[in-house]
Amino acid sequence: MCGLAGFFSNLGPDQTRKSLEQMLQIQSHRGPDSRGLWCGSVCGIDVGLGLNRLKILDLSDAANQPMISENGRYVLVYNGEIYNYVELRAQLTASGVVFRTQGDTEVLMQALILWGPSALSRLNGMWAILLLDRIGGEIVLSRDRFGVKPLYTYFDERGLVVSSEIKAILEVANRHFQVQTNVANAYLRQGILCAGSETFFDGIEEFPAGCWATFRIADVGRKRLEPKRYWTTPISPATNLSERELVESVRETFIDSVKLRLRSDVPVGVLLSGGLDSSAIAATVHHLDPSRDDIKLISAVGANGHNDEQPFIDVMATYLNRHVEKVVLNYRPSKALDMISEATWFNDEPIGSFSTLAHYVLMKRAKELDVTVLLSGQGADESLCGYNKYLGFYLQQLISSGRWLSATRVFRTFMRSGTVLSQVNYREAKRYFPNWLRLPETDVRGPALLAANDRMDVGLNGGVLDRQIRDIEIFSVPALVHYEDRMSMANAREIRLPFLDYRVVSRLVSLPVELKLRAGWTKWIFRKAMEPLLPHTIAWRKDKQNFIVPQNNWLRTELRDDISKLLRSDWVSERLGLMDREKFRFRYEAYLRQAASGGRLGIKDIFAPIALELWARRFECYLSQ
Repeated sequence: MCGLAGFFSNLGPDQTRKSLEQMLQIQSHRGPDSRGLWCGSVCGIDVGLGLNRLKILDLSDAANQPMISENGRYVLVYNGEIYNYVELRAQLTASGVVFRTQGDTEVLMQALILWGPSALSRLNGMWAILLLDRIGGEIVLSRDRFGVKPLYTYFDERGLVVSSEIKAILEVANRHFQVQTNVANAYLRQGILCAGSETFFDGIEEFPAGCWATFRIADVGRKRLEPKRYWTTPISPATNLSERELVESVRETFIDSVKLRLRSDVPVGVLLSGGLDSSAIAATVHHLDPSRDDIKLISAVGANGHNDEQPFIDVMATYLNRHVEKVVLNYRPSKALDMISEATWFNDEPIGSFSTLAHYVLMKRAKELDVTVLLSGQGADESLCGYNKYLGFYLQQLISSGRWLSATRVFRTFMRSGTVLSQVNYREAKRYFPNWLRLPETDVRGPALLAANDRMDVGLNGGVLDRQIRDIEIFSVPALVHYEDRMSMANAREIRLPFLDYRVVSRLVSLPVELKLRAGWTKWIFRKAMEPLLPHTIAWRKDKQNFIVPQNNWLRTELRDDISKLLRSDWVSERLGLMDREKFRFRYEAYLRQAASGGRLGIKDIFAPIALELWARRFECYLSQ
């Protein structure tokens, strides 16, 4: 787990090295254990590759990067982990490859050299790769299937810049950037982040997940990358397995995913929320080896046990007979705006909610506890129809196919169970409604965004499977892995995601929806699969919660004076044409007047404009006025 940088230009070797050092310095938080650089000339172009390393596998200096092949032809910088490196190493050794190190980096390099791009489909892990072929005069770029590890590119007439974080490019681009209005619009109007290759900075692009590209160095400054897809979320044909066999297959695949993600030469922990997904990971770790007391369970809880999931966390602690390190999220509301600004710097783009701050605080505590690797339950809801909205998509699918009786039956079972419908409200659901169903609201956008008035289509169209794939590839997973990576790597912690093992996703997504939404339950087949390893109250828990932060109360009471003070100041986002401060003031006053438990305005309607302004202030020096 690291921060990589690549600089390709005709600016001369001294400027190349200087730029590379600047890039590594500004993202040094990603890899505090070592820093390496390689500079040279290829095809008349000055090339610099660098990496800040966080040591996870093979802690020796021999595994440092950039890693150079024995014959000197290839130079690799890569960020991530290849979990099945042990198995790949055995295959490569059988083919005659001799290894000098014990970790995954050399395995990855040799796999790419021997197998070429076809090696990518053999990898089980998370990665952002930049491999230089000095003799062939080209580079290979690749990103893991779900974009867990970041990779950004920037082209201009002077060359190509590649990095793990946007701010590294901003530091060396020697220019100011326009705000990408499509991206800002999607965030401000719909709460959407990371839904495509465009970023908030016009001209800086995110290399797409599940893709690879080759690029001739001689074409630097003249051509652009052309990514090719090596992975798409599979839609498998109907299986001949019985229901019991499917349940067992889900359990076995998930257990092996967790097993692979426990491979580490540094301390490992599990983020335990008390929900089904994280509890399943903790239970699987215990199932694999009950004697492993070195794996810490870490939970985020509210101050004074208020409004959190401690009862469920305690159930798991008792069931597994393991200690849980409880991290109290007791940062003061009065510091919340400062913390949003701090987290935004690491995030590069506006953060989505107060939950991002909670994760940031949790990662700080994990660092204090010296737990470097942490397993997280992100990615389960998209494959298992865990979000409330999937019931709406399912009902729409049944109705559009004329199965009215089935739709009525499904609705009644969920109504009786109280697992989903009791948590549905207009404020959260309105983003999926067409305009004619939405109640009128004050538009707080400025002229630059009003001129780009397109909305991303997130409505009730298509079937459940189509929506799951769009959430995995566009709407949900990209934003989740973005903030988890940035908040964890801000503290040099590595997050691993068992639910985003490609085998788990392949197994779950293609299952019939009736095995996911059944008898009034979401994630039905996974509950059945993990039932033998979990307490009944966890396996069949009804409610669903995220990090519990009293954000509605904060915005209405504790933060009211701070927001009012913010509204009295000059806004950078208003000067940029992104926001209308007076219209936001009107919206905020309407939010304060509505009932705390009702009304048409939700938390995101207030949070997003504030977060956008704080982002604009933090990155003002890089933005075109």
